[in-house]
Amino acid sequence: MKENCKHGVMMTAHEMWRSGPESWSECLMEAWRIYRLLKKLREGPVSFTYRKADGRVRRATGTLKGAAEKVKGTGKKNYKTVCYFDLEAGEFRSFKAGNLITVY
Repeated sequence: MKENCKHGVMMTAHEMWRSGPESWSECLMEAWRIYRLLKKLREGPVSFTYRKADGRVRRATGTLKGAAEKVKGTGKKNYKTVCYFDLEAGEFRSFKAGNLITVY
């Protein structure tokens, strides 16, 4: 069954709202930004910046196009993080959904 895009946005917003001090409207706006990033990642390479867990800022270039054959396992969808294939490192990476800074 195909997942509704609004369902994913609401689940991401809910996870951010539960774990942080942001208001619901801020979490919802951020979740829509994440949705647009994931849509671009499925189409091809995208450059974006996010804050790492240790507080440093990382600029990354990644994609999800053609990355399905590189996945080693099956798993449950995690709405707390954004997973992408890093083109520079040649590996999968992820970051907290609320840590996205900008998309180029």
